[in-house]
Amino acid sequence: MEKIRLGDVCEILNGFAFKSENYSDSGVRVIRITNVQKGFIEDNTPAFYPLDSRVLDKYMLEEGDLLMSLTGNVGRVAIIEQEFLPAALNQRVACLRLKTDRISKGYLFHILNSDFFERQCIQSSKGVAQKNMSTEWLKDYEISLYPKEKQKEITEILDRVRNVIACRNQELRKLDDLVRARFVEMFGDPVTNPKGWPVKKLKELSIQINSGNTPKGGAENYVEEGITFFRSQNVWKDRLEMDDIAYIDAETHASMKKSSLKHGDILMTKTGRINTENSSLGRAALYEGEDDKANVNGHVYFIRLKPGINNKFVLRILVSPEYRDLIRSVCVGGIDKRQLNKEHIEDFPIICPPADMVNEYIALAERIAKSKAAVQKALDQTQLLFNSLMQEYFG
Repeated sequence: MEKIRLGDVCEILNGFAFKSENYSDSGVRVIRITNVQKGFIEDNTPAFYPLDSRVLDKYMLEEGDLLMSLTGNVGRVAIIEQEFLPAALNQRVACLRLKTDRISKGYLFHILNSDFFERQCIQSSKGVAQKNMSTEWLKDYEISLYPKEKQKEITEILDRVRNVIACRNQELRKLDDLVRARFVEMFGDPVTNPKGWPVKKLKELSIQINSGNTPKGGAENYVEEGITFFRSQNVWKDRLEMDDIAYIDAETHASMKKSSLKHGDILMTKTGRINTENSSLGRAALYEGEDDKANVNGHVYFIRLKPGINNKFVLRILVSPEYRDLIRSVCVGGIDKRQLNKEHIEDFPIICPPADMVNEYIALAERIAKSKAAVQKALDQTQLLFNSLMQEYFG
């Protein structure tokens, strides 16, 4: 099979250092690193530049351009569609524009979205605190060039599977929207409280609110099996991720008994950046394991509620968009990296509607959660198929 350099099939363009103080409410959209996610353009917080700026012409994007992140989470690739135009390319984002018909755009998109290519980007990058990838390395990177008919076949197969994945993800979003819409309908905004529910501070509803500790020696204390040890990377919005879980031995756990978890504790992350979509700051999830079979490190708080307080309802409040904004308004720290202090969490206002309304809502939320689990299982199976095909074609 023929190998060919990316620089031989694409123009590879760098962006311009647009000044954020010159951003406006309308004009040309500026595509920044934060917009370029793996496989798609994320545009929740668009930035615009004045149309009459003389620097724009050289950096204007065209429909179908492939964009790639060069700093931070390097190697993420997306295609810009007509809906985002007119748009200009910001610094540390590369634009790959085809200059030959020997390779199809869809085929190249799938190559660059492979996990293998992303790992190569990361390995090629320089920097400790933040990775930086060179466009010169990108130009010299060699890709496999199938005949055009084979490219078409591969692209069509992968497109179909990606579409199924997109549909499954859309189902999950709609189910989340349904849970959210019902909450607002029944209870209103949990922060501004337009329905006038009684409000108590979270510390009034809790037996204990504390963070854990990081054992002396850090990762040297981790063992292959033992007591589950939650760190901030395990606590996400309304879910606990176990792929990167750590374990500590019984002796270390006993020395940290003050942060030994009980079934039903709410976990919340303590620190994170505030200007990223998946910031680790203030994410919350429910621990549903056995009593005293898990612990938390110093970057995670646990919230243990009093008997009779519905922990699932309190969790719904803590993961709401309104609370996301509240958390970002009270946290402390630097320009980007912030922290929630214990006093912040203790002072969180929690609405207290009648128990029968709360129970009705949680029953609905749990029915929807079962539907989500079925969709998620189907999504996971489709993702495994997609990963297998990507490995077969490009791995």
